[in-house]
Amino acid sequence: MSRTCSHRSAIHTVKPSAIGCEECLKSGSEWVHLRICRTCGHVGCCDDSPNRHARKHFNATHHPIIEGYDPPEGWGYCFVDDVMLDLGDDTTPQDGPIPKFF
Repeated sequence: MSRTCSHRSAIHTVKPSAIGCEECLKSGSEWVHLRICRTCGHVGCCDDSPNRHARKHFNATHHPIIEGYDPPEGWGYCFVDDVMLDLGDDTTPQDGPIPKFF
């Protein structure tokens, strides 16, 4: 595991793509926690969720950084470097109440 992230330039101010996991909302699936892509704003479910849509988004797009998003938690994670990031106050505001499933 790397101790630093070489992808911080991929962290952008983004607009959430949905009020919950974009794919789970479409399919009626459940999620545990949400992650938002800090490159494009895709909202997907975490690796503890049945469908792992945030990781699938990374695998499809190679967008490296996600943020803990329900609620914004102030941390990020780089899939490529396998390292947690402190985002401080640079969090993505929610676009409304996020539905809970678990």
